Amino acid sequence: MTPHKIFISTYPFGFYDPEPMEILQKTGWEIIVNPLKRKLTPHEVADFAKDVDGIIAGTEDLTPLIQANPKLKIISRVGIGLDSVPLKLCKERGITVAYTPDAVTMAVVELTIGLMVSLTRKVHLADQELKKGGWSRFTGKRLGESTIGIIGAGRVGLNVIRILSEFRVKTLLINDLKDKKREVSEILDHKNINYKFVEKEEIYSSSDIISLHVPLTHKTRNLIGEKEFDKFRNDAFLINTSRGGIVNEKNLYEVLKENRIGGAAVDVFEIEPYKGNLIELENVILTQHMGSCSYDCRLLMERGAAEEVIRFFENKDLLNPVPEEEYQNQIV
Repeated sequence: MTPHKIFISTYPFGFYDPEPMEILQKTGWEIIVNPLKRKLTPHEVADFAKDVDGIIAGTEDLTPLIQANPKLKIISRVGIGLDSVPLKLCKERGITVAYTPDAVTMAVVELTIGLMVSLTRKVHLADQELKKGGWSRFTGKRLGESTIGIIGAGRVGLNVIRILSEFRVKTLLINDLKDKKREVSEILDHKNINYKFVEKEEIYSSSDIISLHVPLTHKTRNLIGEKEFDKFRNDAFLINTSRGGIVNEKNLYEVLKENRIGGAAVDVFEIEPYKGNLIELENVILTQHMGSCSYDCRLLMERGAAEEVIRFFENKDLLNPVPEEEYQNQIV
């Protein structure tokens, strides 16, 4: 029997903990790793994986690969986002898709809270100034005195809400497409935290901090652009640790350059690695799509993705197949 051939496009993989690579190697299959040791372009993925049976994928657009490789049987995503996986095309080609939705949650949550504190207390500006010999002792508003808007109350959003409740925030404004009243009530009611479910427009106009926790779909692409920024308070802060493309980067640059909002923290970009003009500005914190980059969460993601591939080829039930709801989310 010919061994299966698996390509690992995401990088790094097995770098901080060798276990995910070891369990793949024990199968005796042919395991091919990303030879360029960086994020691959979609066409590079298609070239390197043109004859594999399965792929352990990062955030690369997999459309060219699927079009180039008729024998591909499974895509196992290291992570939760599915905007890079054309699910309708996968279904048409009979390709199974799995992901690791629970592994990343707390790492993204903690980075989100850290960015909130760093941005509102101007930690990044103090760092820059001190290194140049300055000493302004910047002042900002505590989270406990802030009205914070949360758009998206899924795995990450609910845990951001839970941790923010320990800061005794002034008010939480929450928006989600689904009815999340029960889940939020269980977190907040016994803590006597002021909160309410509102339309996004009220979050834009009333919040000191707006934090985004929604997937990138045709419904959320350019969710926040010029029209939405016009509703922001001029001292409001925007946090995006969800997906690039949800915030219009051109419009964000314009409002930051003109000081029309207080600042922003951005971990995710439309094109990565990011080389756009936001790097020119001081009132924005830019990080490298590193929400999931804690040692424990990286191991959980990599091991989970590897184990799903093994389960698939051993004809066992997958633990995290992409649910039908996600396929529907991509239908325009």
